[in-house]
Amino acid sequence: MAQQPHEIAVNVPQTLDPVYSNMIQIAYKDDEFTFIFLHQIPGINQAKAKAIVSITPRHAKNLLAVLTKTMADYEGKFGKIEQTGAQPAENVTTIRGYS
Repeated sequence: MAQQPHEIAVNVPQTLDPVYSNMIQIAYKDDEFTFIFLHQIPGINQAKAKAIVSITPRHAKNLLAVLTKTMADYEGKFGKIEQTGAQPAENVTTIRGYS
C-alpha cells in the first residue's frame, strides 16, 4: 500500500534569518551530499558561505524530483525561464569524494 502524504507542523524560529545565495558548491561522498550556499558579489572574485546543508543521498534524489516538479509548475504559471549569462555549471562547483 502506498504511503499517503501527510502534513507536519513546521516551527521556524524568529531568530532564523533568510539568506540569499547566487552560487553553490556541492560535495558528496557515499553517505551524504553537502550543499554550501554562497553569495558572490558581482565583479569580485570572492564568495561568502551563507549556509551549509548536508542530506542523505535519498533526500538528495527527492530534492531533485521536487525541484524538477516545482520548476515545471513555476514555468507553467509564469513562463519559461530562459538561460542567459552564466551557464548553470559556472555557478556550481562539485567536489567528489571529499573527506
